[in-house]
Amino acid sequence: MPCLSRRAALAAPALLLPLAAGAQEVWPSRPVTLIVPWAPGGSNDIAARLLAPHLEARFGQPFVVENRPGGGGSIGMGQSARARPDGLTLLVSSASNHVFHPLISTEVGYDVREALTGIAMLVDVPNVVAVNPRLGVSTIPELIAKVRAMPQGLTFGSSGVGSSNHLAGELFKLRTGLDLTHVPYRGGGPALADLLSGTIELAFMNLPTVLPPAEAGRLRLLAVGTDVRVPSRPEIPTVQEQGVENYAVRSWTGLFAPRGTPRPVTERMAAALKEILDLPAVRRRLVEMGSEPLFMDPAETDRFVRAEYDRWGPVVRAANVKAE
Repeated sequence: MPCLSRRAALAAPALLLPLAAGAQEVWPSRPVTLIVPWAPGGSNDIAARLLAPHLEARFGQPFVVENRPGGGGSIGMGQSARARPDGLTLLVSSASNHVFHPLISTEVGYDVREALTGIAMLVDVPNVVAVNPRLGVSTIPELIAKVRAMPQGLTFGSSGVGSSNHLAGELFKLRTGLDLTHVPYRGGGPALADLLSGTIELAFMNLPTVLPPAEAGRLRLLAVGTDVRVPSRPEIPTVQEQGVENYAVRSWTGLFAPRGTPRPVTERMAAALKEILDLPAVRRRLVEMGSEPLFMDPAETDRFVRAEYDRWGPVVRAANVKAE
């Protein structure tokens, strides 16, 4: 065990974790892995890579972002849930894999609410309806008219089966009666690549993922899926105000740990994240990306997740969304 100064030892006694019989080390004693259960380029990945350097500066250990996509986010989430609860493997999670996928799939195999404990809610992430410009539509009414005139309907892309983007598309189908076929990807990045190339012409995506190419004129953002316009992008109208009633889908990013992770670790992480999210540079970057800071402490995060299950369970059943 490395020697601690008297000042350091007095400052962090709660962080001494029993890692072996008769021994204690200060957490984190080794690099911390931040598992992102989606491919690089999506909103969770962007948020993780934004926060990792600040965590490294505060804790003196590398915070390594590791992408483990697949299964609607369930692969990375499952690996996180099964990890040793020592605070060295954490999950950068979203509504997609944490709530929506478990609600539509019978193959998760465990209760996410019991297997993972909240550290902090981090970011509120709006969903958007995005199209390739060659589709030739600029508004939701134009999109609806275009699809209705297509004999074979239209495909839409999302970041994966059971993602918030998938549910956004299914809810759009339910509210409009359109013939739309879902094409799932292994994350927002791959879906974005095919949207830009024209392989697909419509996608329901997270705003941070599509904002840079949209601002460059390579995509059109027809609407945000939130119930009110996003403060940082007030020029983008909502789906509802363009005539689709009872439509609201948004996502979020939070940090979670395997159940049993010592409380001093989760509380120390939460305190650090609160400070990081309050940094002007971080807040400015999140707003530039089209997101909003959304800090909640560990207890609030767990309550929020349970409320999300209660909220979206009936919606998933009404839309008859099932894992493909």
